[in-house]
Amino acid sequence: MSSRFSPVVKSSAVYRTLWRWHFYAGLFCIPFILTLAISGAIYLFKPQLDALVDRPYQQLAVAGERSSANAQIAAALKAFPGSHFVNYQLPQREIDAVVITLFNQGVQRLVYINPYTLEPLHSINVDDQFVQQVRTFHGELLAGNPGSILVELAGCWAIVLILTGLYLWWPRNSRGLAGVLYPRLRQGQRTFWRDLHAVTGIWLSAFALFLLVSGLPWTLVWGTAFKELRQLGQQPVQQDWTLSRAQEHHHSAGATERPIDLSEALLRGAVALDLAPPVLLLPSRENPAIWKVQSQHQNRPLRADAWLEQSTGQVVRSESFAQRPLLDRVIGIGVAAHEGQLFGWFNQLLGVLTALGLVLMSLTGLVLWQRRRPTAGLGAPVPMADTRAGRVVGGVILLCALLLPVLAGSLLVLWLAEMLLLKRLPPVRHWLGLAPR
Repeated sequence: MSSRFSPVVKSSAVYRTLWRWHFYAGLFCIPFILTLAISGAIYLFKPQLDALVDRPYQQLAVAGERSSANAQIAAALKAFPGSHFVNYQLPQREIDAVVITLFNQGVQRLVYINPYTLEPLHSINVDDQFVQQVRTFHGELLAGNPGSILVELAGCWAIVLILTGLYLWWPRNSRGLAGVLYPRLRQGQRTFWRDLHAVTGIWLSAFALFLLVSGLPWTLVWGTAFKELRQLGQQPVQQDWTLSRAQEHHHSAGATERPIDLSEALLRGAVALDLAPPVLLLPSRENPAIWKVQSQHQNRPLRADAWLEQSTGQVVRSESFAQRPLLDRVIGIGVAAHEGQLFGWFNQLLGVLTALGLVLMSLTGLVLWQRRRPTAGLGAPVPMADTRAGRVVGGVILLCALLLPVLAGSLLVLWLAEMLLLKRLPPVRHWLGLAPR
């Protein structure tokens, strides 16, 4: 066998090819990683931010007798003529304002009502809430479905980025743990930046992969395909998460034009359930005599739903998290951990550290690129002539593409662009590093 196909050369070819894929994936993903890491770190503190926003409407001065829930709803509807009732949020304390959601001029609006004076204290469009804007930016870059697909594409390529990075990091000829589990500080700037990038990556790879995989059920393309597969030969699946902002509004709107009668018996029955807050009361779409009581707690395993008779407040049926299908429970646990709410402050701390680590990896990656980038050209690693390595790497990435349709689509676009366009533009091919120098 010639030296060209020796194990050392083939290993070098695979390494070089994976390095090129890692380089291109990183160059595309870094802007998205930075924005998603920062916005995700902010959203981890949604409960605290919500409490901060609601603080001016809590601890109200008690003045006279408390009004009925029906009177509170009527006050909210009077403040916004032409609106329709959506849901009523149970106040956690007697001195807190009541939050009522209305459907007004095509959007959902939160109205804060003083339960003693019936005075509207505050109102805001649901989408205008700071935390909601952070969530929308995190999921779709404030660009609707195109932004959602772009975020999903970046997430898919980030998976490729991490897997190739693990191969590049894997210690082959190292002696000791320096440069493997902690950076070398006295071997020059090049080694320092390389080690800081690689070591940070290895410590964060498992957490980053978890965030990427647990976020897939929310994505527009993968999430929709996943839901359709679940519904094959079955009844429509009611998932506890949504795939887009438009679907979220459709999922939670439920505005009704019927007269609202939230009886005191129904209110007492809902309070007696002691569900994890925030708890919403909304009339059933199918039966006006039945109301749904729904926990919207950030820690999804604590959520539960119940259906009560409107006149008596008696429970017709209920569904706890443990009663949901196994797949929904697994995804629900993943979502809670993704949002930093599964095991309290330590979950939030892990999320923040992971976000900071991703920012550090992105910045060190940019430093490494700038340090080796030539004056003319993108600075991609030089391609190897041995095509067998390319086949191995291509096979691995195609395997990922089978599970990630957006990744598969992007690979097809890249292949068509190279075949139909870049082959006809040699200077561009050389600048991108797609042809040997």
